[in-house]
Amino acid sequence: MSITSAVDVDPEIVVEETTHLGHPWKVLVWNDPVNLMSYVTYVFRSYFGFTASVAHKLMLQVHHEGKAVVANGSKEEAERHVAAMHGFGLWATYEQND
Repeated sequence: MSITSAVDVDPEIVVEETTHLGHPWKVLVWNDPVNLMSYVTYVFRSYFGFTASVAHKLMLQVHHEGKAVVANGSKEEAERHVAAMHGFGLWATYEQND
């Protein structure tokens, strides 16, 4: 016994499938008048695991330029990092990379 199935296909319909990979998101830490530079360095080292020199460099960028990108990743990761920075009392935001 043979089973066949008939499917009507309209040759005028074109199906295009594309997969869009989300652009990475970046986490920005902003300068504030409250936190000491040594504390910001401590947060960067303890949370992100940066070396002392990398943490110090990023802290100086925050201090002198007003902000620094401290992480890149998925939106969910960026949201988690921003929430953690807020938990440490730092001002942080995330935005999509260009």
